[in-house]
Amino acid sequence: CLISATVADFGFDILSTLIWYMFAVILGLFLQSIIVYPIIIKYFGKLEIIPFFKAMREAIAIAFSTSSSAATLPVTMKCVEQNLGIPKKISGFVLPLGATINMDGTALYQGVATLLIAQVYGIELGFTGQLTIVLTAVLASIGTAPVPGVGIIMLVMILQSVHVPAEGIALIIGVDRLLDMLRTIPNILGDASISVAIATGEDAKKIS
Repeated sequence: CLISATVADFGFDILSTLIWYMFAVILGLFLQSIIVYPIIIKYFGKLEIIPFFKAMREAIAIAFSTSSSAATLPVTMKCVEQNLGIPKKISGFVLPLGATINMDGTALYQGVATLLIAQVYGIELGFTGQLTIVLTAVLASIGTAPVPGVGIIMLVMILQSVHVPAEGIALIIGVDRLLDMLRTIPNILGDASISVAIATGEDAKKIS
């Protein structure tokens, strides 16, 4: 129902475009979670990757079901402190701060969504336009509240920065809820990864 007007304007072919859009976002979130974070965990946090994900599985489940980094924060802190042994003085600072400004999954989604809407409207974005999207998406993700659905609102600012019609949001709003659930997972995993890296760095300082 949410995208019925869009389908009426662009035809049923737009549905296949949406499927590819969802695939691109999900693939990006997956690669972020299994490549970028494991590098931080393994080489900066000196922790094995599989035990980390097992320790965080409860927080991952809550993040997926609530689509909110803020709602997941108490569970994330519990997993990090009890399962990973991170001191409370580190988790108590890093995790609340990360829940506010560290939105990797949201930034990735907003960048892909902007490119999709620009392509649908036939707007060609050069290197400068794409760089603007990257910078604006990162800044917008920092200012995005850790509650469900806010990423779609911040997307308006990114679209306007590259002169793409904000009405294009109607194209993706029908599938946004599922993607919102998925992009919350890398958001909380990123916070936990940094907590592990900082705790390891602090331990190394004490030894030296």
